[in-house]
Amino acid sequence: MSRQAGRGTESKKMYWYLPFISPSASMHLMNSELFTLTYGALVTQLCKDYENDEDVNKQLDKMGYNIGVRLIEDFLARSNVGRCHDFRETADVIAKIAFKMYLGITPSITNWSPGGDEFSLILENNPLVDFVELPDNHSSLIYSNLLCGVLRGALEMVSQHLPFQ
Repeated sequence: MSRQAGRGTESKKMYWYLPFISPSASMHLMNSELFTLTYGALVTQLCKDYENDEDVNKQLDKMGYNIGVRLIEDFLARSNVGRCHDFRETADVIAKIAFKMYLGITPSITNWSPGGDEFSLILENNPLVDFVELPDNHSSLIYSNLLCGVLRGALEMVSQHLPFQ
């Protein structure tokens, strides 16, 4: 297999946690390109199965929610994070610990609302969008909507019911 010109010899790696399998087999080092391509194949199949982008967006959110509901237990066990005292601390834990632990990235926290009850997570390097080109007929597809569902599901399990976009 040949390497593309201009690419380094080191491949990006990310830690991929599989909760509930076994303590010894729950953490795997996975090539980030494999993860990205697998997610892309999932979204492609959903686009074939559903007639419009809104249905695909709902399905990605639903899948993410189900992942988040289960992932929160693994996160709390591995991170040793205690209860957050305010919403800003929750945002910091999500950005600096959770995203780093599961996706190997640290999003920036911006756009805090004046009331401090709303913020944005900006992913400078979203690992899900490498190698992705969306066709024009999928302009309303929210490609990374799975992440919103994961956050919503995980936070609901710790009694924080929040809307995500």
